[in-house]
Amino acid sequence: MTLSSIVESLLIASQEPLSSEEIARLVRGRVAEAEDVLLRETDEGSSPTPLPDWLSALANTSAEDASQAITNLNQHYSESERAFSILERPQGWKIYTKPEFGDFVRLLFPGRKPERLSGPAMETLAIIAYRQPITKAAIEAVRGVSCDGMIQKLLDRDLIRIGGRAELPGRPLLYQTTDTFFEHFGIKSIDDLPNASELRKIKLPEPETSLAPQEEQLPLAPTEPAAP
Repeated sequence: MTLSSIVESLLIASQEPLSSEEIARLVRGRVAEAEDVLLRETDEGSSPTPLPDWLSALANTSAEDASQAITNLNQHYSESERAFSILERPQGWKIYTKPEFGDFVRLLFPGRKPERLSGPAMETLAIIAYRQPITKAAIEAVRGVSCDGMIQKLLDRDLIRIGGRAELPGRPLLYQTTDTFFEHFGIKSIDDLPNASELRKIKLPEPETSLAPQEEQLPLAPTEPAAP
């Protein structure tokens, strides 16, 4: 039994992504569990069976070892032309089918239609992604128009979230991307966006400030209609 096959089994069985650190912890945990059984049997006076060499060799498995095992798996998948690969997202590693099989996989979900964002929504999302955390006023200063509707649409689709309040007059809300955003666009972090380092350094237009700024309110949840 190899580390690569163990990592593969963990990723297949887990419903959630697993980080390299978590994978290594699980592997070491299995070794520690076997060692505890061995020690208990020794204390009871029985003749325990020594741990197999392959299991003992995993006692010091590190996150780097887990990452290398995933690299080996992906290389094997590529060479054998498998329909999936292991990709890393903000929450960890997960097995995904390759994009070229999308037309076939989509037939499993006939009731789901692809949802596309409008041009203005994509512009708003791009500004947030590259300059997060960012206020609505700063977004509107770049776009030159009100962004209330676009921001609400992105919130509803879980592509952005409220990340706190800025230390500015009125304590405006700060917006940033979600894990769903990274999942949807197939990236691990903001650094994976095209020209991320350059675009994050560009000076943005300054938002206009009012003489008496009001604290921005959190989006309201829909309410139930009043009973007749």
